[in-house]
Amino acid sequence: MFERTARLTCIALLFWLPSAFAEVAVTATRIWPAQDYTRLTLESKQPIHYNLFTLSDPDRLVIDLEDVEINTALNDLTGKVGNNDPYIESIRIGRFKPGVVRLVLDLKAQVKPQLFSLNPVAEYGHRLVLDVYPLVAIDPLMALVQRGENKLGASEPAATAAVEGTSGPWIKPETAEPGMTKPAPPVHPELSNRILLIAVDAGHGGEDPGARGRHGTHEKDVTLAIARKLKAQIDDTPGMRALLIRDGDYFIPLVGRVEKARKAHADLFVSIHADAFVKSHARGSSVFALSEHGATSASARWLAKKENDADLIGGVNLAVKDPYLARTLLDLSQTATINDSMKLARHVLRELGGINTLHRGRVEQAGFAVLKSPDTPSILVETAFISNPNEERRLKDENYQEKMARAILGGIKRYFAQNPALSKPRLAQGD
Repeated sequence: MFERTARLTCIALLFWLPSAFAEVAVTATRIWPAQDYTRLTLESKQPIHYNLFTLSDPDRLVIDLEDVEINTALNDLTGKVGNNDPYIESIRIGRFKPGVVRLVLDLKAQVKPQLFSLNPVAEYGHRLVLDVYPLVAIDPLMALVQRGENKLGASEPAATAAVEGTSGPWIKPETAEPGMTKPAPPVHPELSNRILLIAVDAGHGGEDPGARGRHGTHEKDVTLAIARKLKAQIDDTPGMRALLIRDGDYFIPLVGRVEKARKAHADLFVSIHADAFVKSHARGSSVFALSEHGATSASARWLAKKENDADLIGGVNLAVKDPYLARTLLDLSQTATINDSMKLARHVLRELGGINTLHRGRVEQAGFAVLKSPDTPSILVETAFISNPNEERRLKDENYQEKMARAILGGIKRYFAQNPALSKPRLAQGD
């Protein structure tokens, strides 16, 4: 009788073992390849314990996952490595020993990996994230030079021409009398000695889809489409070139976007987004700049928080220090930059008013992390409300995307017509 009771007790204990001893099931896997870096994500309902190390001859990354189940979602990862991935050749998955599943990443070159975990946020559960960076970081300015996009050829008109295409007679609304127009401001000689470089930032991307429209449109797709059209129009403007901060479906942390523009010595930074609100009737375009003294409205403060939360959703390795936290951001240089940002924002807002309703009739300011460059005038353009079905439809239309890009470029031209570009260091013309 005693032995029978003991056996029943042992069986009961097996059913009552804590869930910590159960294998963790991977619910989704994703790979986001890009020239800047490749990101690999494992998502699960419980956190995954891991160990990362490297092997050479040939170069490999090895990740040991503790108490993880080998299931379809995990096995599917092997088929998600594309031929266009700059860093990962292939992935192998197998049971290394009891309680340990091993992932082996065959590499195309030596890399600098970062492996970190993220707590659940938004629609995501626990995430284990591997970022595979090149051993030597890509210089955005050198990349432009190598593609021939930052050279001012002998036959190419100087940057002066960049402001000559502004359409119609220029009116300064604050001073123009009724029925009178004023000629466009004179072109400054400072514009004639180099190319003007505009950093065009497509908001969100990769793990961070941004807002969603009622018909399933993702903000990250709309912003990239408009950004690419804006780049094409800028590149077609004599004396101007554009640098795409994000040229594909992958995530870049907010400070990384700022840093990429600064490394390229960009003259301006334009971040493109699509607004959203809980009520579908909200509509119109808006333009924002950084604030020195808090947000100019409650809605601007709310929007800045929402956009800054992109880092939480997209996934940032908190072990990597933010280079801007250690400095006093709003110094005299920053104040001057914000003043220039406001000038740029007003010009872009006026141009947007020609193709769409303005959500507010003025430029607003708030603490947008992506606008915190201390020396590059920066604006954030909310092109329209993706949460409004009518504006969502327009944002998906290629012709409207072209109009939106043309309006932003028109504002940029107006800005340079009034404000000379400061001399910034560049690689030598012959490099």
